[in-house]
Amino acid sequence: MPLETGPVGTLDPLLPIAPQLFRLLRHRIVHNDLRPGHRISETEIAREFGISRQPVREAFIKLAGEDLLAILPQRGTVVCKISYAAVLDARFLREAIEADIVRILSSAPDPAWIAEMRAQIAAQRSAMTGPQQAFFALDDSFHRTLAGAAGKNGAWRLIEGLKSQMDRVRFLSLAHFPVPNLIDQHEAIVDRIEAGDVAGAERHIRDHLREILKDLPVIAAESPAFFDLPAGGIPDPVNAPVTGGDHP
Repeated sequence: MPLETGPVGTLDPLLPIAPQLFRLLRHRIVHNDLRPGHRISETEIAREFGISRQPVREAFIKLAGEDLLAILPQRGTVVCKISYAAVLDARFLREAIEADIVRILSSAPDPAWIAEMRAQIAAQRSAMTGPQQAFFALDDSFHRTLAGAAGKNGAWRLIEGLKSQMDRVRFLSLAHFPVPNLIDQHEAIVDRIEAGDVAGAERHIRDHLREILKDLPVIAAESPAFFDLPAGGIPDPVNAPVTGGDHP
């Protein structure tokens, strides 16, 4: 399958190749252009971009570290299925980190950051009639801005590494993510931050990041071939008890 052309499909020869290739292939996997089970070859990728196999190998290893590729000795490299358990783990950890972020912000609201976040919400509303992929880029920018405003850019980089499986879910079935509701939730978070309401801001960010729990079983049932599911089938992550490795 040829890789896309344009900004996300080309490599800049003046910059390190392996990180660029990692981002390009990650984009394809997260957007489900490279689907679970698709075989991907170091040799073919190297030939397509006119590069050596070394940076391709480095990109593959990093993608395997995010459980996006499985490098199988003697059998090649394939795109991994979406791990249902990893989605729940990533959401659980992301909620814990972002709850702390909004606690920091609402403890000492900064008018300049509030204005920036409200401008981003306005841009999100303007994008509602366009493709949902465009909204999700704005959504990522909003959450990245929250982290930056709290001085937690490193925490956001950690979140980005965690949420690749979550992103695969949302791009798999965009119809299950009601954009107007998500924007209203963003606005409620900023309202509580601006009001200095620490408990309210934390409650709203937690509710916002739990939205995926409502739709995950439906999406998995619609596209079971995309998922690595627990042995017992598709669990209900909303009503599951919080015991052992289970998360709310």
